[in-house]
Amino acid sequence: MFPYQKLEVYKKAFLLNKSVYTLIKGNSSIPTYVKNQLGRASLSIVLNIAEGSAKLTNRDRKSFFVIARGSTFECAAIIDILQSENEVSLTLEMNWILVLMKFPECSMP
Repeated sequence: MFPYQKLEVYKKAFLLNKSVYTLIKGNSSIPTYVKNQLGRASLSIVLNIAEGSAKLTNRDRKSFFVIARGSTFECAAIIDILQSENEVSLTLEMNWILVLMKFPECSMP
């Protein structure tokens, strides 16, 4: 098991990435450009947490975690828009809020 796989924030981000993948794969009413952006941003969260955890200095780790946090906000904004158009459930939107609340953990060495 890699160290990032033990992080709660990684576990939550991984599960949410799976739910986003399911959403964009199974919903033909969401425009393609929105699906692409949401998919890329969601994947970016998971990958930046993993890559950042491998960095040797706190400064390097923080840089990747900041990018992951930014991608989380990007996803949250997209999901807000989709929720306002009744394309996604409020549950998915609330799960993103839970991930955002976990990001302070990422600053731990």
